[in-house]
Amino acid sequence: MTTTLAPEARTATTTSPVAARLKADPAYQAFWLLRVGFTVAPIAFGLDKFFHVLVNWDRYLAPRINHIVPGTAHQAMYAVGIIEIVAGLVVAFRPRFGGYLVAAWLAGIIANLLLIPGFYDIALRDFGLLLAALTLARLATAFPSPQPARPARLV
Repeated sequence: MTTTLAPEARTATTTSPVAARLKADPAYQAFWLLRVGFTVAPIAFGLDKFFHVLVNWDRYLAPRINHIVPGTAHQAMYAVGIIEIVAGLVVAFRPRFGGYLVAAWLAGIIANLLLIPGFYDIALRDFGLLLAALTLARLATAFPSPQPARPARLV
């Protein structure tokens, strides 16, 4: 004889603690929204530095900075793309550190944009993103990632 659970009982037994917390805790929801956003966006924008589908990124490098870095603005954007991809991956796996890494990167972008007349609005937007990245780093301290079990040490 098989027993059939009521739909609400089946849901209760199959819902993971993470899913239940996501459903009920606004701070946990905010943490995951920021974590996903700061993983996907840097990786997407970093990849686009190689393909220029969204925009010609070379024009966002301030002439003063372009004179300092070796090579052309286009070559500099390849390095920028790699850094952004790495930053997105760090956020995915270590959001507490990754949030601060992205915030520092955004501070550099803001400084670069302030050197280009007419890009102040983008610098202001990136300042808002910097604040969001700092928020992610702080929230990550409240929601640490589970650490894998370590084998017992033999003495």
